[in-house]
Amino acid sequence: MINNDVMRRLRYIFDYDDNAMIELFALADLQVTREQVCNWLKQEDDDGFEFCDDVTMATFLNGLIVAMRGRKEGVQSVPEQVLNNNMVFMKLKIALNLQSDDVLTLLESTGFRLSKHELTAFFRKSTHKHYRECKDQILRNFLKGLQLQYRGDVTEKTAFIWK
Repeated sequence: MINNDVMRRLRYIFDYDDNAMIELFALADLQVTREQVCNWLKQEDDDGFEFCDDVTMATFLNGLIVAMRGRKEGVQSVPEQVLNNNMVFMKLKIALNLQSDDVLTLLESTGFRLSKHELTAFFRKSTHKHYRECKDQILRNFLKGLQLQYRGDVTEKTAFIWK
């Protein structure tokens, strides 16, 4: 998935305003401006749209982890240079302190069924023989499940988010 889409969806799910978004970046030791955040949140065809690179998105997710779980002792996590759906999925699972059964329940709430073995394959090292790449559809359904849990039903008004 495009980093900007994930960021837009998380902003909506948790009802973050611009100041909250800026604070999440600050929690991961990155100072951003309101203009930068607004440009990342714009649609691709809007004037001023700015692509959110992997390092920026990893920093945002690290800030989300700190906001929801607290700052860990010692050296803080360094944002990844390259980010994929598996890493985004893992960081969200960590931030929300979800167990595998919780993730499966969220996915089932969207009508998407996955076995526990299939799920754990997403969280393995990429060199592991049972590693599986997380496709956009799975991450999209996970985010939709989060929306159902935190915001209620997906309505006509919010259907545009899932296109």
